[in-house]
Amino acid sequence: MSLGGARADAPRRIVSANLCADQLLLALADPAQIASLSPLAHDPGISYLHARARGFSVNRGHAEDVVRRQADLVLVSPFDSRHMRALLQARGLDFFAVAPWTSLDDGRAQIRALARRIGQPDRGEKLIGEIDAALARAGRPAPEGAAALALERRGYLPGGASLLVDIVRRLGLKEISGDAVAGGEGFISLERLVRLRPDYLIVSDIAGGVEDQGQAFLVHAALTRYYPLERRIDAPSRLTLCGGPSTPELIDRLAAEIRVKTR
Repeated sequence: MSLGGARADAPRRIVSANLCADQLLLALADPAQIASLSPLAHDPGISYLHARARGFSVNRGHAEDVVRRQADLVLVSPFDSRHMRALLQARGLDFFAVAPWTSLDDGRAQIRALARRIGQPDRGEKLIGEIDAALARAGRPAPEGAAALALERRGYLPGGASLLVDIVRRLGLKEISGDAVAGGEGFISLERLVRLRPDYLIVSDIAGGVEDQGQAFLVHAALTRYYPLERRIDAPSRLTLCGGPSTPELIDRLAAEIRVKTR
């Protein structure tokens, strides 16, 4: 017997304990396959598919509650506690680790692997097709030689092994994390950033104002002098937190921002 298009041998009760796994599960699985989502799935600030997620129950995110859901597949994070993994293994529950994407190629591979695991390979290829179509629409809108730096809260640089950095490079920007800090990943001082002077900063939620000390770094007077809004490319956090169904919109948004701000 099939589950609304899923293979007959596909898992029938899938529990997600991970925000990014929530998004992929909602995009790929039949509703009947989804037993429970993570506690963050309903949060409109960070869950891209929060409206769709409202139709499903959420778990508490800890191992004991996940086990009680009687899943035949649990989607976890590579960073979940050893207690979670140990309890799942002790109960004989199968699990699949949904790691953060380090690039679009990494994301395509993860989509295919998860889609096959839950018996939905066609939906996996559909999502990959939507990502590829967004890249084709975008082209390379950045002017030749324009340099940018992807900058997160408190001055953290995500480095080259980052979905956001991979996308902006594909859109034609020269992302210079590797010139900024050793290995391209880590914290950069305000002084170092001002000395480097990339043409553009790629930051999240730039219209939201100062909400806390982490965000305050991005609106420091020294930065706002050199990087007013017209030199800041907005990469909304609800689109960058997780690779998956949000990725086509992220590509579209970045391409539009680059076209407007690099004229």
